[in-house]
Amino acid sequence: MDLELDDYGFDTLAIRAGQHRTAEGEHSEPIFPTSSYVFANAAEAAARFAGSQPGNIYSRFTNPTVRTFEQRLAALEGGISCVATASGMAAILATCLGLLKQGDHLVSSRAVFGTTTVLFSTYLARCGIETSYVPLADLDAWKAAIRPNTRMLFIETPSNPLTELGDIRALAVLAHAHDCLLVVDNCFCTPALQRPLELGADIVIHSATKYLDGQGRCVGGAVVGDAERVGKDVYGFLRTCGPTLSPFNAWVFLKGLETLSLRMRAHSANALALATWLEMHPAVTRVYYPGLASHPQHALAARQQRDFGGIVSFEVRGGQQAAWKVIDATRMLSITANLGDVKSTITHPATTTHGRLTPEQRADAGITDGLIRVAVGLEDIADIRADLARGLD
Repeated sequence: MDLELDDYGFDTLAIRAGQHRTAEGEHSEPIFPTSSYVFANAAEAAARFAGSQPGNIYSRFTNPTVRTFEQRLAALEGGISCVATASGMAAILATCLGLLKQGDHLVSSRAVFGTTTVLFSTYLARCGIETSYVPLADLDAWKAAIRPNTRMLFIETPSNPLTELGDIRALAVLAHAHDCLLVVDNCFCTPALQRPLELGADIVIHSATKYLDGQGRCVGGAVVGDAERVGKDVYGFLRTCGPTLSPFNAWVFLKGLETLSLRMRAHSANALALATWLEMHPAVTRVYYPGLASHPQHALAARQQRDFGGIVSFEVRGGQQAAWKVIDATRMLSITANLGDVKSTITHPATTTHGRLTPEQRADAGITDGLIRVAVGLEDIADIRADLARGLD
């Protein structure tokens, strides 16, 4: 079943794009748990390996279930090519090592996932790729950081965990004026709420582990973009280096995509209600959520996003001791650093997701000891509020 993608809306594509039924006539997408494929003859095998004939070769880099997920996500993001990977971090690694080389320079927002910072500062540095960090929202700082050998600008918007925003359109103009690529980690919004390629970005990164799955079942990632840089260069890295997504995980993500739009709207509604309540609570000194009028980039969020997402962070008086008290008092919320689940999760970023950063790096990123992050799930909002109130009150 091949859809003319321009003829269908987002929700239809999320359910049907990329599906190619076999001779069995299955209604749901099948899983192909095979390592290799059989060729009709030696000539066909040679043509497949040479790249002159399309088709399956080996499941490290060609698998029908994984391909269905890639085609569906590409359709949702408005991209041409998608490369699925074993994790979100594998997607970032594949993008950087597939497109950068020794001597290149990368400019990244300070407000990225802690492990991304470690990847850039430690492992890319060993490959001779230098990284500079700038405040996400400071366009002048981005301009000043660009060098003659800068090849990539990397942002995560909204950021983890402070929900700071980068102006995708403005950064795309800046990147292209200096012959750089703009790479956007779209994990928090997903294409249901934000489509960076439409705003001028070149490549979109996903941790499919989060909202694309939606129920905390599997680990995976994806890179979306054009046929040359993603379809050839990033894919070439995957084929050779092998950070491969399993067919079963791809199938789970396909099921997650079917309800993505519904879930993201529900996450956003619950998160706004929780953020509004937290902003009025006397134990809370600050709330970070783009849907609040008090958020300094609320207008930008309203322009480049369809809704405001499911992540709410807030600071409490008393530093780490007070933050841990709030977290430990919860009975329903899951104390885990993962996010994007229908189950609400709560974590202390300074000692978990950003715990491997130095105190100076955490300070630069705005991660205080009193900060708590809640990935707001789909439980009854009154129950989420009541659970947090146990510690806050």
